[in-house]
Amino acid sequence: MIHLLLVIIYASFISLGLPDALLGSAWPTMYLEFGVPVSYMGAISMIIALGTIVSSLMSDRLTYKLGPGKVTAISVGMTAAALFGFSTCESFWMLCLWAIPYGLGAGGVDACLNNYVALHYASRHMSWLHCMWGVGASIGPSIMGWVLTGGGHWTGGYRTIALIQIVLTCALMLSLPLWKKRAGASEDGTEAAPKPLGQVMQIPGAKEVLVTFFCYCALETTAGLWASSYLALYKGVPAETAASFASMFYIGITIGRALNGFLTMKFSDTQLIRMGQAIILLGVTAMLLPLGEAVSLAGLILIGLGCAPIYPCVIHSTPEHFGAENSQALIGVQMASAYVGTCLMPPIFGLIANHITVALFPLYLLAILALMLMMHERLIRRVSH
Repeated sequence: MIHLLLVIIYASFISLGLPDALLGSAWPTMYLEFGVPVSYMGAISMIIALGTIVSSLMSDRLTYKLGPGKVTAISVGMTAAALFGFSTCESFWMLCLWAIPYGLGAGGVDACLNNYVALHYASRHMSWLHCMWGVGASIGPSIMGWVLTGGGHWTGGYRTIALIQIVLTCALMLSLPLWKKRAGASEDGTEAAPKPLGQVMQIPGAKEVLVTFFCYCALETTAGLWASSYLALYKGVPAETAASFASMFYIGITIGRALNGFLTMKFSDTQLIRMGQAIILLGVTAMLLPLGEAVSLAGLILIGLGCAPIYPCVIHSTPEHFGAENSQALIGVQMASAYVGTCLMPPIFGLIANHITVALFPLYLLAILALMLMMHERLIRRVSH
């Protein structure tokens, strides 16, 4: 029965990735239909991001009251309803409205599932689960493309993904007896109360792990969004080649996480995080050096491979570093920190590229990497004392 639950959790991670790239793939059709500027997609993304931050911060209280199984089922149900709602929209403001439950649901399932897996499964499963997220994120746009090329409307793509989410919600509801209760429960059944944000921040190493996670997600998102522009505008790589290698960055992360699952059997989470940081440094250095197009493109793939172990290993090591009773609170705040990094740092580089030069892209990544490395090493020192 434990294996059945693991299968459902794997399906949940694929499902979590399915809608992530859906808006981007459908937007060229959607914005024309709604008669809004192409830039308005950013407003919807921001609403979704704010929802994920709020629900991530609430995840500790919600799992205390409802348990991880119910929180996951309700969160997936919310995303299913939101995606179906997207397919019924006739104006832009309706999209903004449905973005609220979508963001809340996505953040809730992300924080809850990550903590549950960190507590109850080996590190290899955390890596493979995040690999499954990459599979879902790749399948989502493919489903939308299949609907559109078949002569269908973009709403059909959203309804297809919503239907998959509805089926998963039903499976999660049926699996509720299989879920273990919240970590931190004592022998008499009483549970550790949820911790307010101020108390979480006082836990030794909490600030360091939040900055580490902020930096990682900032680096990954900035690299994914701006690599094509850097390669095309500064390195002189043809636009089509730059675009295809930007997608190779995400393929590198997905393949890297599949491989990382096997590496966890030999190396610790901390060792794998350090390896990932070293590979990112190698990739950024390759992009900095004036050694031609091929070296720069190889550098981008190396950055993707280096990113692969960091997210799952930081999450999986949280119960070990901070205790099972603190892990849900820490992971919830880590998720919120991740979304802040994702929202904040790529636009800041956009301003740098616009007002100074896009050539600073590798140095920007290098600065983020240096801060991440420093904070992670401080974290290890603090939690090992």
